This record gives sequence, C-alpha cells and structure tokens, in this order.
Amino acid sequence: MVNLFTPQQPKTAGAGPEPGSGYQAVDTKIPPKARPVFSQISVNGIAIAESTILAEAQNHPADNPGAALKAAAEALVIRELLLQKAAEQQVIGTPETTADGRKETAEDAAIRALIEASVDVPSAGDAECRRFYDNNRTRFRSEPIFEARHILLAADPADEAARRQARAEAEQMIADLSAGAVRFGELAKARSACPSADQGGNLGQLSPGSTVPEFEAVLMRLPEGEMVTSPVETRYGFHIIRMDRRIEGAQLPFDAAKPRIAAWLEAAAWSKAVAQFIAVLAAEAEIEGIEIAGADGPLVQ
Repeated sequence: MVNLFTPQQPKTAGAGPEPGSGYQAVDTKIPPKARPVFSQISVNGIAIAESTILAEAQNHPADNPGAALKAAAEALVIRELLLQKAAEQQVIGTPETTADGRKETAEDAAIRALIEASVDVPSAGDAECRRFYDNNRTRFRSEPIFEARHILLAADPADEAARRQARAEAEQMIADLSAGAVRFGELAKARSACPSADQGGNLGQLSPGSTVPEFEAVLMRLPEGEMVTSPVETRYGFHIIRMDRRIEGAQLPFDAAKPRIAAWLEAAAWSKAVAQFIAVLAAEAEIEGIEIAGADGPLVQ
C-alpha cells in the first residue's frame, strides 16, 4: 500500500536554502540601526541632540508621544535661540531662587536677564483696568455659598430594582417630612447613607463645584428654608435636599478687583511681547529640521 502522506523531513537549524531558490540569508550578526526620531535639528549650525529632545519630552504632557516630542524640540530650539542671543550681547544674569524653591542655572539666569533687558512691558493704567472690568463684570463676583443638608438613599446605578426602591422610599420620606410626621435631622441620622448623617445631614458650607452637577443644579435654584418636592437623582442614589441658608454672590467693586486686573493685563502683555521677541529671533536665525511658529508659538519653558 502506497502512503500518500509521507511526512516531510524537518529542516535542521542553520540549514541553508534549497538550491536554485535565489534566497539570500540576512546577516543577523549586526543589529539594524534604529532610525532617528527627528531629522537633524540645529540653530545657526548648533545641533540639538535627539537624546536631549527625548529627555525634554517628559516636561511636555501631550495627547500622544509625537506631540510631546514636537513641543520638546520647539522648546529646545527657542532656548538655544535665546542663549545664543544672550552670548552675542554678553548678557550674564545672577542665578536666583524661583517661586518653587529651585535655584536657577547660569543659562536660565542669562535667558531671564536677556528677556528683562529686551522686552519692555508698560504697566496697566486705570483706563485699561476699568475697560477690562466693565467688559468682564461676571468674573468679579464672589461665589454664592449654600448651607444645606440632605438624606441619601444609596443605590447602584446598575441595579434597576434598587434604584426603583430607593426612589419610592425617598418620595415617601418627602411626604412624611412635608406633613411634619418626622424631623429632617432625625430622619437623616436614621436613614441617610452619607457620613453627614451623624450631623443630621448637614453638609456645611458649599460653593459651586463642590458637589456633583445634578446636586448643584438644585442648590442654585432652591430657596432658603425650602426642601425639594421630589428626589434628586445622582450616580450615588436619590437625595432629599433642604436649603438652610443662602449667601448670594456679590459684585466686587472696581477698586478691589483692580490689582488683580492689572496683574492679568501685564502678564498677558508680557507673554505677547516675549513671543514677538522670539519670533524675531527665529526669523533672523538659520533653523534646520523644524519650523518655529511666529508670535503665537510656544514661549521659553
């Protein structure tokens, strides 16, 4: 009987190609050289090493590694532009201690001194500050403060039966509270799943942003001394909220807001002036391997 399924003989390790196949073995003795992440980047003939860019990238959080590397490369090019200009003008700064407690390097001090000498930003006067205040009055209001208490009936968002039961119990509690059958603080201590139960549901003073959106929406509209007429649903469960006290936000007078406005305007003017200074340096320089944006580009890090 003829065996139609004769097994092939396995090839031994290192066996050569079959004669006439035209195959040429790859030389695995020398590993292939990795391609560079960037083409060569230089500023007026001074190269910026790829390893330096990779190290700098950790200081530039981004949505993806490519964006971080690009931001790092731009920052290093700008830094080199400023250092070269400082050397050309023989600007030497005295290292200072930064706001976060770090000691400046000699290069950082030189860059700071160059910018201080080259960028002139006028102080913001009364007219500019008043114009900004009038155009942005809502930014100069104190935030409202709410003193509220609540009862939480916890329920897992994924458990529909538990959510239905929690809602029904909350509705019954609201009815009992409205009828005066029970006191809010007593019911909170007995039934609330929030740690505030120990204080009768008292949450202390709340301000915008301190609670989940659904809860905050009720705080913004609930009158002082009133309780909700229906349960408030959040991811935690169902809440019964009572507003004990409201302190509405007030408009800050111009004189109180002026120092802050002046600081904002001067900081914005400084940033724009520095960006323009860098744009001029970039236009005059010979930069290879990357394009540096104009006045709206990144500032020195």
